[in-house]
Amino acid sequence: SLEKLPYSIRVMLEAALRSCDDYQVTQADVQRLANWSPDAGEAVELPFKPARVILQDFTGVPCVVDLAAMRDAVARLGADPKRINPLVPVDLVIDHSVQVDFFGNVTALERNAEIEFARNKERYEFLRWGQKAFSNFRVVPPATGIVHQVNLEYLAGCVLTSRVGDETIAYPDSLVGTDSHTTMINGLGVVGWGVGGIEAEAVMLGQPLYLLTPQVVGFKLTGALRDGVTATDLVLTVTQMLRRKGVVDKFVEFYGTGLSAMSLPDRATIANMAPEYGATMGFFPVDAETLRYLERTNRGEQAKLTEAYCKAQGLFRTDASPDPVFSDTLELDMADVEACLAGPKRPQDRVVLRDMQENFRKGLVAPVKERGFALAEGETARTAEVKDGASGSIGHGAVVIAAITSCTNTSNPSVMIGAGLLAQKAAAKGLKSKPFVKTSLAPGSRVVTEYLQASGTLASLEALGFYVVGYGCTTCIGNSGPLPEAVSNAIDEGKLVAAAVLSGNRNFEGRVHPHVRANYLASPPLVVAYALAGTVDIDFEKDALGIGSDGRPVFLRDVWPTQKEVADAVAASVKPEMFAKSYGNAFDGNPRWNAIPVGGGELYAWDGKSTYIHEPPFFQGLTMDPKPVTDITGARCLVMVGDSVTTDHISPAGDIALASPAGKFLAERGIEKKDFNSYGSRRGNDLVMVRGTFANIRLKNLLVPGSEGNVTVHFPSNGQMPIHDASEKYLAAGTALVVLAGKEYGTGSSRDWAAKGTLLLGVKAVLAESFERIHRSNLVGMGILPLVYENGQSAESLGLTGHEAFDISGLAGELKPRQAVKVRAKREDGSVLEFIAIARLDTPVDVDYYRNGGILQTVLRGLAKS
Repeated sequence: SLEKLPYSIRVMLEAALRSCDDYQVTQADVQRLANWSPDAGEAVELPFKPARVILQDFTGVPCVVDLAAMRDAVARLGADPKRINPLVPVDLVIDHSVQVDFFGNVTALERNAEIEFARNKERYEFLRWGQKAFSNFRVVPPATGIVHQVNLEYLAGCVLTSRVGDETIAYPDSLVGTDSHTTMINGLGVVGWGVGGIEAEAVMLGQPLYLLTPQVVGFKLTGALRDGVTATDLVLTVTQMLRRKGVVDKFVEFYGTGLSAMSLPDRATIANMAPEYGATMGFFPVDAETLRYLERTNRGEQAKLTEAYCKAQGLFRTDASPDPVFSDTLELDMADVEACLAGPKRPQDRVVLRDMQENFRKGLVAPVKERGFALAEGETARTAEVKDGASGSIGHGAVVIAAITSCTNTSNPSVMIGAGLLAQKAAAKGLKSKPFVKTSLAPGSRVVTEYLQASGTLASLEALGFYVVGYGCTTCIGNSGPLPEAVSNAIDEGKLVAAAVLSGNRNFEGRVHPHVRANYLASPPLVVAYALAGTVDIDFEKDALGIGSDGRPVFLRDVWPTQKEVADAVAASVKPEMFAKSYGNAFDGNPRWNAIPVGGGELYAWDGKSTYIHEPPFFQGLTMDPKPVTDITGARCLVMVGDSVTTDHISPAGDIALASPAGKFLAERGIEKKDFNSYGSRRGNDLVMVRGTFANIRLKNLLVPGSEGNVTVHFPSNGQMPIHDASEKYLAAGTALVVLAGKEYGTGSSRDWAAKGTLLLGVKAVLAESFERIHRSNLVGMGILPLVYENGQSAESLGLTGHEAFDISGLAGELKPRQAVKVRAKREDGSVLEFIAIARLDTPVDVDYYRNGGILQTVLRGLAKS
């Protein structure tokens, strides 16, 4: 019955069969996968051993820090530290550290690179040590590209080979990565998804990844996109449809005749956004287009192997292949897709382009709980002067950042060249970007620059201010750099809701830039259009982009390229030789990286003065056997939040405010604000990161009604203070802590520090209505208990205020997966509320991790004992 199985399940089945040792992977596991069906009954846990692991530097540095700390711990336990070493191939791509300090001129790329290396000297020296100390570990240096694009264009193989004894074994490429957008590789027919850094470390050390038998939702695609519509519009439509469908913790697999007319970069664009639509992955089976893409990207021999292997194994899709059986389905005719954006606060909130102006204006006065900005009617017409002699006045909706960036779109030649052609036509008509717009072009790989030059469009993008600023993840991760001071001052003086338009995948509050409150995801051509217009408060049907050099108004329709123009330019400009050139020296092609001195030794020489790299406390005092699990008593609520709180709210990646606990910590050590770098870059130092936990400027802690940012109430003193300060008081008093949350707690990036920082603050349990998949797993992986209310209950329905003292009983003794526990909440007036919560320890393995205090402690004890 293999032909009835979804292709993604077939790949999982092959991995189970190949890894079957009747210990980590049993024959029963193989049988369960082989018998997968939509009505298979209760989900059971399955082990999965991916072929490789991929990291980016924000999430990868703390992984390597943990491995270094584990080596020290193993040595303290009297075992060989070299036991801590990746057992599967690991690639780390340094792509998250470049910031857009300089822009709008030809020197921006070089100057940003200089600052990047100066800022990140300690981190890069540490990674150079790791590259030498650990085997099976490669580092792709800065300025090569965005991790997911480098993976798609170079690292991935579709089918891998390795030597086993005297034989060469071929098997499907599969992976996990420490970035949620690892799913982009699903567009190439590769099974893989994002996990927390702690899970990735366990996989590196030879442990299986455990997941519940997935439901697979089939998404049927038919037809083709119309003129004026891009792959970005398609993915925003798909994201909204799947969010409404509800696919959290499920696989999505695309099928239908529309796949044959869809380019592989378009598939990768859709697969990339799986975290935004909530799925574990968005999978496209291997087919003829997969082979063509391998050939176009200079992997012709790999294409031959992939075709032969996948056809022999029943993994090759054609239009004649029978449709698999799915758990559920939905369908989209791509001809129905319209031009759109998403925002201003979430990637699933699609706005059709023709409705954009009306939507923005309504959002200005809409309540915050409806994702609006809650302005009074009299405040909507406010303006402010940009006092730099040239820019004039700006109002609400002024586009102050227009960024072509992110793995989602920069991997796609059609939208990148589409942006170039639009810029070419606009420049020819004499249009310019508005002077207050910070414009940037951050290609996902050097190949993009090659084909933009070959198509003749790079010069036009530069004419509009879109100079290359770096090769990495910039604005999308919060590395947008500072706004010109005159623009920031105008936003502050006018209390303006300023806007950013970026071709990225994330637009959560406070992520892109502290001064920008409305953030819209859009295709690269629309990013250029909004830079020209200078505002999102515009109707492109009625309003001109600007006045041309001939004195006539120029509308968006006058400069938008046709599908044929784009396709012709792509066909003429994108060549295999470009990929051969760009990736010919991927691991040693950066002279600055090569010049970094490398320290030696199996154990890392920790420097107590470093503010980037610090030995974490997770393994200090570790004993061979864990202490028994006990009930939680007398706990206090540290933070209480509503729905859709993201890992950005819990552990921000961007700017470190001077007045924040982390900012004060750095300032006390003589570091100037200009050298604070970002939270993401300092994830190798737990002393900074614990102070940055719950430090997002847009966090709304319901314990302090009406507040935003890093503030809480300490009980029983009832004093208001920064969250870290309250945590220190609780830790000194021996008081356990809890977090109360609403629905979808922990959505967003697969950020292990959202769990690590929570642990170090002293939090023992998080009680929520529901969790995002990766964050729940990360909490368990750090020894924090994730709890959910029984169906229909919430903090609001139970009358919880967060001022209570909490006892959680039922943890001691025989703890079972998804066990019911009793929560006793004692109110300030002495009355008591008791209710049942479910421990989201979903599998026996989760229970084992929780008993050991975390996944790494479990692995470390096992390795030390062996």
